Amino acid sequence: MVMRFEHVFYVPGNHDLWCRREGEDYVDSLQKLNKLLDACRVLGVETNPMVVDGLGIIPLFSWYHESFDREKDITGIRIQSLEMACKDFHACKWPGGLSNGDTSLSLYFDAINEKSLNVVKEIQGTCSQIITFSHFVPRQELCPEKRMLFYPKLPKIIGSDYLEVRIRSIHGIQGSESACHVFGHTHFCWDAVLDGIRYVQAPLAYPRERKRRMNGGEDWLPFCIYSGGNFADRLSPCYWSDYYSANPRTPHNTELAPWVARFYNQT
Repeated sequence: MVMRFEHVFYVPGNHDLWCRREGEDYVDSLQKLNKLLDACRVLGVETNPMVVDGLGIIPLFSWYHESFDREKDITGIRIQSLEMACKDFHACKWPGGLSNGDTSLSLYFDAINEKSLNVVKEIQGTCSQIITFSHFVPRQELCPEKRMLFYPKLPKIIGSDYLEVRIRSIHGIQGSESACHVFGHTHFCWDAVLDGIRYVQAPLAYPRERKRRMNGGEDWLPFCIYSGGNFADRLSPCYWSDYYSANPRTPHNTELAPWVARFYNQT
């Protein structure tokens, strides 16, 4: 007997929309997005909100914008430009008017969620527990401070303010014990409650990252966040969210962490 998941949910990430292989028949990344969504419909992969055994599950489309980053920049070291460090700027192809450098893509992807508003309202009215999920990051506090990062410009290419507004419109401004949002993209294991909503990232990450990570390593297994009508206990260990549960965030401090300073002294 072949074992399989009863339901699979999906939202596209940045790598999914790269158009860089020879022979691909995509005019641009939006056409590739539409073909991906068509393939999901054929395969039975869910990209729309749905209720499963009384639990509301709501996929949220999103994209990042540079103005998401509002914390003090690191200066005094030579840091690669976003265009050099992030392949999206070359591998994604967007029609006129859409750009990685402003809010146009974030607004475009957020608008896709509008088509599901009626279903979301039904879920809000019938489900006491709801999980939303996205590829990108909804709050900058869900990423380490820049001085801790080997690439300090990372916060400019990870998240969307519009995504957080969308999440709050679903879970409520104050959140609740039954509100949970799952995100990805940065590969940092995270489990924290901010303003009443639980934010979780349990990344598979790259093989080389799993060899040195602190949340399962090469023995990584999917994290069961909900079962039998209850949310799971806190994901552990989560190095960075554990760190910030004990230490305040100080984004005004731009003194490089020792491991970052060593890295830039070598380059």
